[in-house]
Amino acid sequence: QVQLVESGGGLVQAGDSLRLSCAASGFDFGNYAMGWFRQAPGKGRDFVAAIIWSGESTYYGDSVKGRTTISRDNAKNTVSLQMNNLSPEDTGVYYCAALVGSNWYEEPSEWTYWGQGTQVTVSS
Repeated sequence: QVQLVESGGGLVQAGDSLRLSCAASGFDFGNYAMGWFRQAPGKGRDFVAAIIWSGESTYYGDSVKGRTTISRDNAKNTVSLQMNNLSPEDTGVYYCAALVGSNWYEEPSEWTYWGQGTQVTVSS
């Protein structure tokens, strides 16, 4: 069955960097756009970043642009999110998501598969 398993979350201090990973299985990874979303306590799920199936194009939410890099390895069925200069506003549960085809969306409801999430907490 389809599985998206996130890892790499934890407790860090403001200004630190963190690398999240997502291991995918059960679907044709190379034909899917991959994305990262985050959900802060009491809030909705927000778009963080997306990468198309080939890895040639990436997209970022305004709050992380310039300090975040999404990448993928289609040979290993993994997608990663490198976040630098973290702030307490980055705190939340980070989810990996998959969407078949060449499109991507900031709207979470458009994505097909989801992982269980990994907690990131940034202390000030």
